[in-house]
Amino acid sequence: MTGGLYRSAHAADGDPPPGDGATLISIDDEPVPGAGAAQDQALPPQDPPAPSEPGGSDEGSGTTGQSAIMAIGTMVSRLIGFVRNMLIGMTLGAGIGDAYTSAYFLPSQLYELLLGGILSSVLIPLLVRRRQVEPDRGQAYTQKLLTFAVVSLGVATALVVLAAPVITLIQSGNAPGDYRDLVTALAYLMLPIIFFTGLSGLIAAVLNVRGHFAAPMWAPILNNLVVIATCGIFIVTFGTAKGLDPADMTPGRIALIGGGTLLGMITQAAGLLPALRRVGFRWKWWWDPRGLGLGEIGRLAGWMLCYVTANQIAVFVVVNLLSRVSGKTGASVLAFNNVYLLTMMAHGIIGVSVMTALLPKMSAAAAEGRFADVSADLSRGIRLTAAALAPIAVVYGVLGTPIAVFLFQGGAYLPRTAYATGDVLAVAAFAVMPLSISYLCTYAFYSLKGNKTVALINLPVVGLRIAAYLVFFVVLPQSLAAAGMTFGNALSYVLSALISLAVLRRRIGRLDLGSMVAGLAKVLAAALAAALVGWLIVGLLPGGDTPDRTEAFVRLAVGGAAIMITYLVAATMLRVREVGQVVGTVRRKLGR
Repeated sequence: MTGGLYRSAHAADGDPPPGDGATLISIDDEPVPGAGAAQDQALPPQDPPAPSEPGGSDEGSGTTGQSAIMAIGTMVSRLIGFVRNMLIGMTLGAGIGDAYTSAYFLPSQLYELLLGGILSSVLIPLLVRRRQVEPDRGQAYTQKLLTFAVVSLGVATALVVLAAPVITLIQSGNAPGDYRDLVTALAYLMLPIIFFTGLSGLIAAVLNVRGHFAAPMWAPILNNLVVIATCGIFIVTFGTAKGLDPADMTPGRIALIGGGTLLGMITQAAGLLPALRRVGFRWKWWWDPRGLGLGEIGRLAGWMLCYVTANQIAVFVVVNLLSRVSGKTGASVLAFNNVYLLTMMAHGIIGVSVMTALLPKMSAAAAEGRFADVSADLSRGIRLTAAALAPIAVVYGVLGTPIAVFLFQGGAYLPRTAYATGDVLAVAAFAVMPLSISYLCTYAFYSLKGNKTVALINLPVVGLRIAAYLVFFVVLPQSLAAAGMTFGNALSYVLSALISLAVLRRRIGRLDLGSMVAGLAKVLAAALAAALVGWLIVGLLPGGDTPDRTEAFVRLAVGGAAIMITYLVAATMLRVREVGQVVGTVRRKLGR
């Protein structure tokens, strides 16, 4: 139920592979009232590769080894992806970078509508089921599915590319003409990404079903490296786009940056092909749509399509509105996306880790009718997530400008754009915890097989999000438009969490809301103390509201340390036991 851009809405909702988020936080330190012995039993990996299959077992691929490889891959991928975004901003700057970002979102949005929304929720379970029950372990069905999907994606991608001017008109129709023309020119080069994203996702699904997670985790690094190299070639060849308007982008500049981005996704898809052979899968062309059970796929995909469509409408709205202020004072699409990336990074490291640990337990408990255990796990997960994310939210709120200056300023990313990005990041502090809590509730519904409920809850949530976008765009100055959109996201996350908790209470019974609220109140009190100390200390440091990079680094080092220490001390005094649990987990891992 996200409102962000860098990752399409459903991309964050799919069940993450074990180890996503790098460090799994232990959630077993607190006993569950009334829980049986089964509560600590996690579900085994789905359908691990059979030893008899050629290449079906990766060398040294135990669960621990796979988790370690994926954890390292996740962190390296996130780091390199962040460097990629930094370089795009420094290379292209705000105005042209906004147009690039708008064009880059189009294939992601349309891919979600065509395939992404049903891949993890429908196609992967079908592949798992066929692999378990069919004599050939699903080889024929997988070949038929890949053949049909490749043909369908190819046709859809061709039609979308032909319709590029119409699509960009919908997304940024009220933007200046030169800006819209640049988005359209870039879209012609980037929309084919849809096909290769789909191909990459399908290959990753085949690998995951066969117990191979490492290649899909590492392949995006190839993509990021290609785009980073493209930025380097752009700077060497043309210099940065500092001082250029969209009308100044020559065909050569457009071809390089747009073509390099497409080449990155092609490289990612190609990088997965060797892994298919390693797990023993041979891709043969097999055209047999009737043998796929398309009716079953359609029925299962209906509610997920509803969910994804609502989210993508919201993305179209926010890009359209922010495109109108591109190149003017303040933050626009590029800055909004950079901030969303930071928000999702915090969620990925903390929230996804908790979800990864909780989902198997909640699913097992739900399957056995132990709803009290589902409720206890959800309550514990919310308290733990809030306790771990609170200091990060404070850092974003108090140190938004130093973070933006240190990470993004340089080249064509001018200081005024970095300062505006910092303002947006300060507002995003209010979205960090609600985002992860709303996701935890969504995963609780997944454990109860409540995809329909998730889709229905998402409708008023997206409705509020779009309404907030429109209201804030009208009432706020253009310089604060991106900050207003970010606050609209935060409001929608809060609504999502509240509705989800109310529905879950009706479905699984008592949620122990008293304990949850009491725990959250202590966390907020500790966070407020940390924010006050951090604000006072940062106010004494040089730089004011417009620090340079050195001053920003000093503020980050000193202010960040003060915030973290104050939060830990305050949380300990308030007896926030979840903080001790997180610290204990980190200490145990460091001890190893």
